[in-house]
Amino acid sequence: MMRNLPALSMLLLAAISHATDIQVTDTQGNPVSTAMVTASPLQLPPADLSDDGYPPHGVTNTAAVTLTRFTDADGRASLPDAEDDRQVRVRAQGYVDATVTAEPGVASLAVSLQTMTPEQYIASFPSNVWLSQLSFGGDAELKKTFQLNCAFCHQQASPFMRNERTVEQWLAVFERMNSYGARLPTEDHRAIAEHLQRELRALREQPETVPEPRAWGEFLAGVSMTEWPIGDGFSQMHDFLLHPNGMVYVGDNLFDRLYEVEPDSGEYTVYKVPHRADDEVGGILGNRFTVFPKMYNYMGVHSFAVSPRDGNIFITPSMQQALLEFNPRTKAFTIHEMERGYYPHTIRIDAQDRVWFTLALSSQVARFDRDSAEFTLYDLPARSIKEWLVLKSLPLLFSLDPEVRPQPDPDREGTGLPMPYGIDVAPDGRIWVARLYANDLAVIDPATDEVTMIAFPYAGPRRLRADAQGNLWIVAFQDSLLVKYAPESGRFSEYPLPVRNEIPYALNVDRERGVVWVNGNQSDTLLSFDIATEAWRVYPMPRQRFFTRDVEVSEKDGAVYTSNSHFPSWQTEGGQPTLLRITPPSP
Repeated sequence: MMRNLPALSMLLLAAISHATDIQVTDTQGNPVSTAMVTASPLQLPPADLSDDGYPPHGVTNTAAVTLTRFTDADGRASLPDAEDDRQVRVRAQGYVDATVTAEPGVASLAVSLQTMTPEQYIASFPSNVWLSQLSFGGDAELKKTFQLNCAFCHQQASPFMRNERTVEQWLAVFERMNSYGARLPTEDHRAIAEHLQRELRALREQPETVPEPRAWGEFLAGVSMTEWPIGDGFSQMHDFLLHPNGMVYVGDNLFDRLYEVEPDSGEYTVYKVPHRADDEVGGILGNRFTVFPKMYNYMGVHSFAVSPRDGNIFITPSMQQALLEFNPRTKAFTIHEMERGYYPHTIRIDAQDRVWFTLALSSQVARFDRDSAEFTLYDLPARSIKEWLVLKSLPLLFSLDPEVRPQPDPDREGTGLPMPYGIDVAPDGRIWVARLYANDLAVIDPATDEVTMIAFPYAGPRRLRADAQGNLWIVAFQDSLLVKYAPESGRFSEYPLPVRNEIPYALNVDRERGVVWVNGNQSDTLLSFDIATEAWRVYPMPRQRFFTRDVEVSEKDGAVYTSNSHFPSWQTEGGQPTLLRITPPSP
């Protein structure tokens, strides 16, 4: 958004205070409610970034922590006092951003916002409302195919994606994205390229056809947000863990680094994940990112879970046949080698301290027994003879050099890649799994090792979680739905998301408070759903192009954490990934 410094009027009262009160009005002096007030340090803390732009192993730095509050009905918000000068950015829907400097000890500060022009207003809309106007020639299934394969790393219809491209340029993009791991069907490439070229051009020429985003809610006046910038524009802060020791552990998937963040102080320490001497960049998948100027993903740090027994952290390295273990007390890593299975993905640990995780490429679920250090693999059924043959051929394919390995020819059914994705442990101990491309669920009974498959009547079950009653909550990726499955009755219930054309990546359940938190990765939001009242709340992110993949909930106070995992990270506002904590209003 544009900033208009002459439009600011600023009143500084020199009285020493423990807080800075912000008064936000429009140019006529009327209060502006639900304005986002974000304070960040003007001087960045000194940092040791001597390891290719990152902190060396074991070195502690301090993040340039930002704090966001929202104005109430009277246009007022309060920021805690700080020791150093801060930049305060004020952002409100329909207004030009304003930026002022707040000095230490300043008691109050007044900011006047200028109304956006119609062109500025439309340009400020998040990606999801632009995406909602792409019809792909009226072919709803083609649009779902596009969203399934082209919206799990970055936002679609963002300013970067709305640029003019020829059909041939779009085709080159699709080929490169499929080399990264997308599965856009070859037969659909040209049709999708032609629709994108034509329909994005129409939106640029007639932006007034784009609907307005949802208005921010008055409840935001009771919300506080804190951000810790970590990594750089090449990082991908994929998943993370809120640990019982109070630390937050964040994984940089593309640079094999573990960030240990201390929320109270803002200090973070980076630990470099070890790999074997003969490992190569990209692991067994090969280096898919040769166009990037730097890359360090030998292991591919992916998903996190904490042991209830000793607090050790288990991590899936998606680029290897292995499981990682990190001791947060000694800071030591252990690599547990696996002989079978490909692409360790989402991970959970049960009450018996058994580690469960999905193997996304080989359509399996793995169990690691810590006492015996043995892996048990559960094969999930193939949907056809062809898929069975593809899955059985994986050891042969992965024995080949990545440079000469045959590339898949994807189809709309994802044949050969049913992709077990999300996993969770229900209160009764059963293990639930969602298969993204197969549109089904698997349930494993650990007592009998029995595997049961259940058809999922929606498109794209990605990640799932169980609530306190044992109900499963699942995101339907392409259908913009939150879905509940009640195992006792076998009934599915659907809950449309409260924002347009959202493509929800994941969710988590606050079992204590009965709230489901859903990632709004196309709309720059985080969404909460109260199970008892079925009421939604929408939390706008403090940055634009804020793509989130996971949610962690603090049992103590209900605060939620997420990470800005837009890939590439340089496309996000500010060009840097962040860890974000949202503290909801008190009940």
